[in-house]
This record gives sequence, C-alpha cells and structure tokens, in this order.
Amino acid sequence: MIYLSKENLRDRIYACWIGKNIGGTLGTPYEGTQELLDISGFASKAGEPLPNDDLDLQLVWLRAVNDLGPDAINSKVLGEYWMSFINPNWNEYGVCKSNMRQGILPPMSGEYNNKLWRDSNGAWIRTEVWACLYPAMPEKAIRLAFEDASVDHGFGEGTYAAIFVAAVESAAFVVKDFNQLLDIGLSKIPDDCRVARAIKLVRKAYADGIDWKTCREMIVKDSEDLGWFQAPANVAYVVLGLLYGECDFKKSMILAVNCGDDTDCTGATLGSILGIKDGMNGIPKDWMAYIGEGIKSICLTNGHGFYPEDCTVLTDCILNLLPVTLRQNQSQILLNLARPHRADYRGVCLADKEDLTELNVDEFYGNEFAMSLANRKPYSYIIEGVIADVMVEFDDKPQITAGGTISGVITVTNKPNFPEQKQYSLRYLCPEGWTVESPLTAYSYLNPRDQKYRYNKVPFTIHAGEHVNAVNNIILEVTSPGRPTQILVPIQVMG
Repeated sequence: MIYLSKENLRDRIYACWIGKNIGGTLGTPYEGTQELLDISGFASKAGEPLPNDDLDLQLVWLRAVNDLGPDAINSKVLGEYWMSFINPNWNEYGVCKSNMRQGILPPMSGEYNNKLWRDSNGAWIRTEVWACLYPAMPEKAIRLAFEDASVDHGFGEGTYAAIFVAAVESAAFVVKDFNQLLDIGLSKIPDDCRVARAIKLVRKAYADGIDWKTCREMIVKDSEDLGWFQAPANVAYVVLGLLYGECDFKKSMILAVNCGDDTDCTGATLGSILGIKDGMNGIPKDWMAYIGEGIKSICLTNGHGFYPEDCTVLTDCILNLLPVTLRQNQSQILLNLARPHRADYRGVCLADKEDLTELNVDEFYGNEFAMSLANRKPYSYIIEGVIADVMVEFDDKPQITAGGTISGVITVTNKPNFPEQKQYSLRYLCPEGWTVESPLTAYSYLNPRDQKYRYNKVPFTIHAGEHVNAVNNIILEVTSPGRPTQILVPIQVMG
C-alpha cells in the first residue's frame, strides 16, 4: 500500500489544470501553423484563459463518472454523453457522432469511415481526468483513456497516443524522473506503432546532441505521410519540449509551441504533465496571474446543468470522487479477486501524510493491455452483460451488398465474479431474408484467473437477403441455462 497525501494531491491536481489552461492559452493563437515559430510568451488578452476543447470534453467525462460511478464508464456510455453534451462536429468529433447517429457502437464509431482522423489529436489531449481520478495507478488510467479515445479514434494512433499520455500523467504523481515517465508510457503501447516511433526519434536526437530545431524537422519528415494535425508528430513535440526544456516550465512550453502544428494541444498537455509532476511550485506565478484560474468553455451544450467554472472547483470535484475510485482498488485487494495486471494489486490510499516507502515503480511498466488491443480486430465492440461480456469482431469493414456475406467472431467471456463453467446459447434475430451461419452454443470455463480459460470464440457468417437498407440490424440473444439474465447484442451492418 502507498499513501498519497491529500494536501499534495490537491496541489498536483490543481497544478495539472492550471498548467492545462496556461498551455492551451499560450498555444491557441498559433493552432495549425506549419512553419517554425519564435514566440516568447502570451499573445492573448491578460486576465483570462482562452477556451479550449482539450479541457471542455473532460468536464463531460467527469460528469459521467459523477453520475454513474467509475465502474460504469465504457466507450458506449461516453458515446451517449458525446451525443447529449458536446457540440462540435469537426474532424474526428463529427465522424464519431455521425457514425453513432447511424447506430454504429463505439469503438467502431471511431474506426468506421475515419481514415483521415483516427490518427489525429482529439483524444490524447483529454486524458488528465483519468490520470487525476487514478493517480499512481497507470493501468487503471489507460483503460479508461482507451474507452474514451476509441469513441472517435477506434484503434488508430490517436488512441495509442491517449494511452501513452494517460500512463505518463498517472505515474507523474509519484515518479519525477522524466525518462522513467517516458519509459512507462512507451511500455503501454505497441513498440512498432507510429506514436512510439516518433517519441523514440526525439529521445535519440536529444541523446545524440542534435539541436531542437533539427529534431523538429526530423519529426516533420517522419510524419510527412500522415500530414498535419496527427498524433505521432504532436505527441513528439510534447516530448521535445519536456526533454530539451529540461522540465523548466516556461522553456519547455515555449519550445513545444514553437514547433507549430496543433499548438494548443501540445502546450496544454505539456502544461498538465509538468503541473502533475512538480505541483504549483513549478508553475510560474506571473504566467498564472496572466490567465487566472477560470475555465472558458467552447464545446459544451448549454442548458444541461452545472460544470466547474474554475480550476479550484474542478479540483474539488475530482477530490470528492477519489475516495470512490481509490476505494475500489482497495476492495479488490481485500477481497483477493483475480486481477490480470500486477499494478491492480497495489493499493493507493488517501492519507494525511504521504508514504511511498512501498512504491515499486517496476509495477508501472507492462504491455499486456497493448497486446490485447493489438490482438483485437479493429472493427469490434463489446457488450457488457451481468454474467459475461460479448465481443463482436468483424473480419473486415462491416458493409454488405444484396446477396453478399460478411464474417467475424463472437467471443463470450465469463465475468470473474461468476467463475463457474457455463454453457451459452446463441440465437440470431435477422431482417427478413437474412441468415447467420454460426454455432449455436458457446462455452466458458471454470478458472476465471487465467484468460485463456475464460472465453470461447464462435465464428459467424452473415448472409444478406435481396433487400439491404442503409443500416441493417441483427440482434444476437445470448442466454445461459439456469440464469435469468439474457444479453442482447446489437450487430449493425451498413448497406
């Protein structure tokens, strides 16, 4: 068990949001700039921050956690909050909302017809809420970051970027060495993804003594095929600011923004990381005084209740939830439930005095989650049931023509709190003239502590009839004899 001081946590969470506001305000006037910049400070009016979607969207996620509790949060829940509380329809935000209006469930809402934006910046810029709700618990933070990011980025580089940043931010509550933080973040994403490649490029350039402007040009060259406003290059600019600025707040922020591109995002995220790492002692007092602590919204739907209007209230809202998010972890330890990741065994507790003597940073590393994503088909989603979860994976893009076929796999996975062996019956309810070719029985096995014995994969092939709509709905009914709860799984196929 490690004990985090309430006072220190308040300081670091508050500094996270102040740093976020400072960086967003510093960078917003230059958003989209493709040339190298030469700024030295703010270009906005003194006395207030500029509005920024990087922070706005996280107020909605915080509302969802407060409304439903952290255990209820998944990509489908966040998708519904997108539809009710978030205005913009630009870029990946517009793609995911358009897909969800058609009935395409997250995370497929971030994958389907989203080639242009699935690798972009909309998700890694909104990870602080998960890190602050799970300080020093990166495994928890990255799982929620994935549920969040996948709504509008599917399994693209934008999602890997969010996982990387969430891990760094969560670990930064107790790890101060920035190279260790980068190592922890990289351990959570595939070694061969483009985000990892861009980060490693920066680290090597810095280690080799290459100047920051040359390093920036190397990043631009490396991402030429992806274009501007994409996650690999912009996360690399954050890392450039961190390394070449040597964690000096002003120097680091100016370097990151001077790289250009999505400057409000790079500045805001770097400000958050430094705020968490160093607390308010690391925030320049003159810069904080320049913007104050207010929050200016740009993306939230008006008329739907209260949102924090300044960083103090936002910090208090998160602190009020910490006894819930941290207590969950402690209860899992006390009940000795099987957990697939060592980091979940370690307790994090609120206390009046900080005690990190039992902290083992080695537990922060690990690529199990990244591997589970790499082994999953991109056109997929999970429906959570009471006794089991059902994952639908399409072998290809879920589109079909009259008389055509599309195949995939259904995976039924036992919930660990219902460990006994079970048989499941599968029944498909199809549009008229459509059929599904699939085994009608799935099994789950007795030992829930070993992943390979917890699930059963069942292939399926959908045969379309003569009539195909723009959106075609099949319902898979999953039942277990002797159990009262059925799981209804919607399967959408586009015409």
